Amino acid sequence: MVIFVSGLKVGDRAPDFCLPDQNGNEICLRDFKGRWVMLYFYPKDNTKGCTMKALDFTRMLDDFKKLDAVVIGISPDSIESHQRFIKKHGLKVTLLSDTDHKVLELYGVWQLKKMYGREYYGVVRSTFPIDPEGKIAYIWRKVRVKGHVEEVKRVLEELQSK
Repeated sequence: MVIFVSGLKVGDRAPDFCLPDQNGNEICLRDFKGRWVMLYFYPKDNTKGCTMKALDFTRMLDDFKKLDAVVIGISPDSIESHQRFIKKHGLKVTLLSDTDHKVLELYGVWQLKKMYGREYYGVVRSTFPIDPEGKIAYIWRKVRVKGHVEEVKRVLEELQSK
């Protein structure tokens, strides 16, 4: 397994990808050219932090739509797991399944982590706003969930006002 930390930075072209959504439909980043994409990566469906973040994005989805932005979450969970997660919590965000970690690695969010003295590979919670031209407009890595979605909205408004 080859794991690398992406050197992606603000202003870089966002790497294109295609992944299945919670309904099994193929979703490609290039499908959203001309719109803002709030691309967020999270470790696991139905865990406390990931659920809070998905609920926050769902709660604020209309605000993002008014800013002509789509919200897309990506995790290594299966399509079936995403379906259960959405149903259980009434989520409205699009969730993509990256079970082989290719996109997670491409964006540099699949990394070696440590917890309780144990090392393992997992997703580092991150958010990448992508502008209508397909460039990375901002990067949050190692995201703290509380207040994050509000901060993403505030930064998006600032970016759009430039």
